[in-house]
Amino acid sequence: MISKRIGQGAHFLLRTIVNSLNYLGIKPNHLTTLGVVMSVITAFAFARDHFHLAGWLLIVAGFFDMVDGEVARSSNSATRFGAFFDSIMDRYSDLILYLGIMIHYGAHNRMGYVVLVGVVMMGSVLTSYARARAEALIPSCKVGFLERPERIVLIIIGAFYRMDPVLWVLAVLSNWTVVHRILHTRRQLRA
Repeated sequence: MISKRIGQGAHFLLRTIVNSLNYLGIKPNHLTTLGVVMSVITAFAFARDHFHLAGWLLIVAGFFDMVDGEVARSSNSATRFGAFFDSIMDRYSDLILYLGIMIHYGAHNRMGYVVLVGVVMMGSVLTSYARARAEALIPSCKVGFLERPERIVLIIIGAFYRMDPVLWVLAVLSNWTVVHRILHTRRQLRA
C-alpha cells in the first residue's frame, strides 16, 4: 500500500516535470546533451576526490537521462535518430564517469584499481554492444541483470559509501551479463 502511494507520487512528479519541460519547449535531444555535460562535471568531481558531490551530480545527470525519452514520447517528438543519439550519448556518459573514477585511482597511485575500472568500462560498453549485435540476429536479447540503470545506482552508492567494492561488483556482473547475452544468442540461433 505504501509503495503504491510512493509510486503514484513519483509518477505524478515525473508527469509534472515532463509537462513543464514540454511547455517550455525544451527538446529531448537538448536534455540528452545536458545529461552528458552533467556527466563531464560529475567525472571531474570524481577525479578531484569529491565523491559525495559526484553522487549528487550523478543523480541530477540521471534525471536528465530519465526524462529525455519521456519528453520525446509525451510531445510526439520521438524519432529514430533521437533514440540512436540517446544511446550513443549514454555510452559517452558512462565512459566519462569511469574516466573520472580512473583518474582518481591513478592520482592515488592505486594502479590495480585503474585496471579494475578499465575492466568495468569494457563490461559497460560490451553489455549494450552485445545486445545490439544480438538483436541484429535474434528478436530480443534483454537477458542479464546489470544494465545501465543498475550500474548508475551502484556508482551512486559507491560515491556515497565505498567505491572499491562497488567496482568489483560492476566488473564481475557487467561482464557476466555480456557472457549471458553471448550464451543466450548462441542458444537462440541453434534453436
